Amino acid sequence: MSDAETMPDRIGQLTDKMRTVYGVGGAGLAEVLRRAGRYLPRRLRREAALLARAEPLAAHPRLRCTLDAAQLERAERALNAHLGGIDLADRRKGWWLGVLGGLAFNLLLFAALLIWLLVWRGVI
Repeated sequence: MSDAETMPDRIGQLTDKMRTVYGVGGAGLAEVLRRAGRYLPRRLRREAALLARAEPLAAHPRLRCTLDAAQLERAERALNAHLGGIDLADRRKGWWLGVLGGLAFNLLLFAALLIWLLVWRGVI
């Protein structure tokens, strides 16, 4: 099997990886990319768009020959490297810390306003 023949499988694996990392759904790479939105940097969005445009052609045996395999392979490697560097546990922990930080700020603000109100009314 040549690299061109394995391209649909590799695009499918990349699509599954994007679904897992970004938590989006979709049937193909184009839909997953559309739903992932701006999670990807601009350069990698262009690379992913290149792969999405090539996905239907790569599935067809005769049209597969018209694709630039080297360019598609570079795009796939760049996306795999980016997605491999994302730590899902760290993102989850960062999300929880952001929620807790916002909650702590709101509680401190409420306490400060309550103390100010009590001082203004002459209770304290």
